[in-house]
Amino acid sequence: MLKVRAEQMQAFERSAWRAFEDEMIAHSKDFAPTLCTVIGDAQVRLAVRHMIARAGTYNLTLRGPIRLCVELMFLCGSAFDTDPQYPGFGDCLRSSNSEMRRADQLQAAHNEYLEAVAGPDNINIHNAERAIADYARRPTVVSEPQLEAELIGEMTRSFPQRTAYIGEAALRELVTEGRQEARKHRFTTPRGQALVVILMSAFGHGCTSDPLYPWISQTLTDPMIVDAAARADRLERKSLTWLEHVLARLPQVGLA
Repeated sequence: MLKVRAEQMQAFERSAWRAFEDEMIAHSKDFAPTLCTVIGDAQVRLAVRHMIARAGTYNLTLRGPIRLCVELMFLCGSAFDTDPQYPGFGDCLRSSNSEMRRADQLQAAHNEYLEAVAGPDNINIHNAERAIADYARRPTVVSEPQLEAELIGEMTRSFPQRTAYIGEAALRELVTEGRQEARKHRFTTPRGQALVVILMSAFGHGCTSDPLYPWISQTLTDPMIVDAAARADRLERKSLTWLEHVLARLPQVGLA
């Protein structure tokens, strides 16, 4: 009788896992070619590996549900399951339904979100991205006590369809989280705090540690930058560069 030693089984499992990982990476390059090109193969692998592990915390083991999570990572950020901008996504994953049923519910929740907020050819999302970039270029003149109202008002003006769908309370949660994250990095000025909130609004609330956007975490943790104001300035310049890159790829029709 053929006997398979434990180490042989482990080697087989590692090989199968690597093949699945490679499959998800290839799919990512087809699904989000521009971003994958920008961040490079090694970073794409890290991002895919991160999302596969995150899916595993919800006991997702099948190819289809994991692939859906990888796709949503590119669309909504790696922490889409806990992001107040995407209400209900996490509830779908945490439900007691079967794995495939939960994946179907998650897909339906995303489709419902897009139908409510995106507009034809995602025009509402594109206009919101342009408005966010315009706001990021303007000087922040409000005081810290007024900042929450200012940011909620700006996000509502920029993307009214989203606010109507997710509600102002979700935006307030995002602003609170963003300002807390900013203070962790000693960004105490209204402009520094607004910058982090804007990044979360644009790239997902987990963007400061998202492997899809390594330039954010690298700037926030760069040991060569010891001054918080200099760190915030560096992050702002990189953010504007990235936003300009995003805007350059948007269709130039139907501008609001």
